Amino acid sequence: MNICTATQHDLNGINQVIEAAIMRWNLPERVKRLSLPSYFYNELDLHHFEIIVAKQDDNIIGIASWERADNKDTPGNQSGLLLHGLYVHPDNQNQGIGKELLKAAENAAREKGLAGILVKAQADAVNYFLKQDMAEVEIKNTARDYAHRLWKVVGKRL
Repeated sequence: MNICTATQHDLNGINQVIEAAIMRWNLPERVKRLSLPSYFYNELDLHHFEIIVAKQDDNIIGIASWERADNKDTPGNQSGLLLHGLYVHPDNQNQGIGKELLKAAENAAREKGLAGILVKAQADAVNYFLKQDMAEVEIKNTARDYAHRLWKVVGKRL
């Protein structure tokens, strides 16, 4: 497996992985079908997010993307990365690919001198992130706070 920065040529493969992963979520089929296009990445996203892909034999089998988190979303207003997406093709899950992609995001946060990583997880993914030593962030304002936020300290508190 090779992990590298995504390019424009990777977008089709990225979106295929995302579609395969989302279609396994525990949601009504109609909801998945209607929301799916909003999860896809395009050429502009390559400029807005840091996106990496896991490849095996030149096939994309996993993807992770992140951007700087808004401090008001992090515990104690700390600096952090917002993990925008972490997807592994269902045929390749439970092989450590997601863990390696998450580790790359953690390293990126450390290199930037940030305190941690924030995830706004889909409900089905909460247990996965808890197993990766992430902790649920307390909901203080139900009208504003995303229900499934998780945080992992990777650097010093800033």
